[in-house]
Amino acid sequence: MTLPPPPLKLFADLTVLVDKPQEIGRTARGLRRLIPILGGEAIGDGWHARVLPGGADFQLVVSDTLAELDARYVLETDGGDMIYVQNRAIRSGSPDLMARLVGGEPVDPALIYFRCSPSFETVSASLGWINERMFVGTGARYPDKVVMTFFELG
Repeated sequence: MTLPPPPLKLFADLTVLVDKPQEIGRTARGLRRLIPILGGEAIGDGWHARVLPGGADFQLVVSDTLAELDARYVLETDGGDMIYVQNRAIRSGSPDLMARLVGGEPVDPALIYFRCSPSFETVSASLGWINERMFVGTGARYPDKVVMTFFELG
């Protein structure tokens, strides 16, 4: 018996403003970088939130074609509810395009594979359902921001 694939339901569009990368250096696992999160916004179906400053994207540039990302930050809804976000992602592309991204240059998002798996935690009664769902997303990196769309797996 083959089960049907889960449907995707739009959860939110996010714009996350980022600062200049902090280069930690090349470790045994790859190039470690930390990208401070400055702010931004999330727009969902019937809700809006701002991205609070203070989070960060912890990056590992594994090779000249692959980066592993682990962003952690907080959303505050217009109603005052807080949502902790952990978003794990991979970004890959040709060596020259990835080098341009790492260097902070603009790259056409259609040429980069950027997929993510965000998870959410909240104490909000009205948003508590997000603690019990899985989400996937896609994204694009620009010199000063990351733009993403998150989908709930139905």
